[in-house]
Amino acid sequence: MSRIHLPLRLLGAVVINVCLFASSYLLAQSPPAPSHGIAMHGDLKYPADFQHYDYANPDAPKGGTLKQWDMGTFDSFNAFIIKGSVAAGTNLLYDSLMDQSADEPFSEYGLLAESVILPEHRQWVTFKLRDSARFSDGEPVTAEDVIFTFDILRTQGSPFYGAYYAGIERIEAEDPHTVTFHFKDENNRELPLIVGQVGILPRHYWQDRAFDTPSLDIPVGSGPYRVDRFEAGRSVSYVLRDDYWGANLPVRRGHHNFRRMRFDYYRDATVALEAFKAGEYDFRLETSSKEWATAYTGSAFDDGRIRKQELPNGNPTGMQAFIFNTRRDKFADPRVREALGYAFDFEWTNRNIFYNAYTRTHSFFSNSEMAATELPDAAELKLLEPLRGQIPPEVFSKVYRAPSTDGSGNIRQQLRQGMRLLQSAGWEFHGNKLINSQTGESFRFEILLVQKEFERVIAPMIRNLERMGIDVDIRIIDVSQYINRLRNFDFDMVVGSFAQSNSPGNEQRDFWHSELADMPGTRNLAGIKNPAVDSLVDTLIGAPDRASLVTAARALDRVLQWSHYVIPQFHIATYRIAYWNRFGMPAVRPLYSLGLDTWWALEPQSTASAH
Repeated sequence: MSRIHLPLRLLGAVVINVCLFASSYLLAQSPPAPSHGIAMHGDLKYPADFQHYDYANPDAPKGGTLKQWDMGTFDSFNAFIIKGSVAAGTNLLYDSLMDQSADEPFSEYGLLAESVILPEHRQWVTFKLRDSARFSDGEPVTAEDVIFTFDILRTQGSPFYGAYYAGIERIEAEDPHTVTFHFKDENNRELPLIVGQVGILPRHYWQDRAFDTPSLDIPVGSGPYRVDRFEAGRSVSYVLRDDYWGANLPVRRGHHNFRRMRFDYYRDATVALEAFKAGEYDFRLETSSKEWATAYTGSAFDDGRIRKQELPNGNPTGMQAFIFNTRRDKFADPRVREALGYAFDFEWTNRNIFYNAYTRTHSFFSNSEMAATELPDAAELKLLEPLRGQIPPEVFSKVYRAPSTDGSGNIRQQLRQGMRLLQSAGWEFHGNKLINSQTGESFRFEILLVQKEFERVIAPMIRNLERMGIDVDIRIIDVSQYINRLRNFDFDMVVGSFAQSNSPGNEQRDFWHSELADMPGTRNLAGIKNPAVDSLVDTLIGAPDRASLVTAARALDRVLQWSHYVIPQFHIATYRIAYWNRFGMPAVRPLYSLGLDTWWALEPQSTASAH
């Protein structure tokens, strides 16, 4: 499709000649050709005639049930809003325009869309929908459904969508099966890809329903599964659609092999683990080093009925941390935030609690080339120098490393360093209490938790903080309360994480941008309002190539590091999984995913046993 705009008025012979030359040049250029996929940077791995991903087995049998677990409860199937507790597995209900491959940093291939047209300047992108694409009620997926989806997500959905898709100027239906997204500028190279990632909603189903209200009405989707049965708050089962329109597409062949997917809910993590060992469900991705080291034992492990594996994870591990709510006055000063970081003795904790399973996290892009592990190079300095005076001076002269100890538990030197910082910020030690010299207020705060098991990790740090005269309370609440308090930033400190991909982009705005600091439901949990950070986020999003992206990410990383918005915790670069040994999986694993959706049942259970 042509997007050549000739001048309406000619102001003279020179202008005429220039315009005619430009017009003939533009008209001589061929419009972008439709493609089967798009890549963020570089070329696509898979050609137009590819039959399946390398990490999928196209001959995998269909059948059986995969039973998993989740924590807490649920009261909604609408995962697109900030209200309610969403049932696990709702992603199985929806297809997106494109499908992201799991063995490339960031490439997508047609799913609902059979082809995509993307010009080099990336100011617009056009998707041609497949005529065969159908929702679960038999209605076709159309361009109007795509437009409706983005309109309702940006106006009534989670605030995340408004930020993530802020660069969309307008969306047009060229015909019932062709839709074009126009973007506000050409400095957001990721936007054409991320508009292809969202699940497309059926306009005819939602147009007369309350979208912004949690609901257990069974939704209509275009994905491979539909809701089969559920018991609110306790379990939900999905069944593979016999009429799934996309089953034989290259991006779907060898995926979604289980006839049923079931999720059972537990209120206690210890009970959930024992239920797994008793065979109540099939698969666990373990996050506790203690449980992994001590609890995965018994006859089922000894005789091979349960398998236990650690698989390499090729993704950046991001940042898990104690997150300060800088909206609180006591955490507004970066010297205070830095001081409290000296109370977390990772080395002792790793040795005595984690069985030496973890690595200390120093970067927001850990386990990747985007981590700032050396002094800034010339390319980074070009981004950072204009911000000098707005960002910590250490950015230019030091490589950030979180405080470290010898692991003995004796951290007097570290605590003294923390106390010096607190004193410089106006806090004084009186009668074993830390007191604000201006207000007379004692230093006290609360750590909000949803997992009781994490209390043992925090307890040693709390003892160290008490030695600094700081009183700390732990508040453990249920999942629903926890979600609501995080959405409204009603906390002093939480344990949280900022997951990263191999191609960071628009989600960084949701993490760090000032515009979202006071918008309930966003992921700017720390409440960051920093124009320098905003500038670097915008630069990262607009990076024209991979090298520029890496440079911008490193510059952003070191500014976040030296601003002390969090106390970094730890990471592990493997998936720790355990599963009952009745499943098959492809010989080739995807580099950037666990690939659970490519497994299959070795001996499919009967329909009766699946319930």
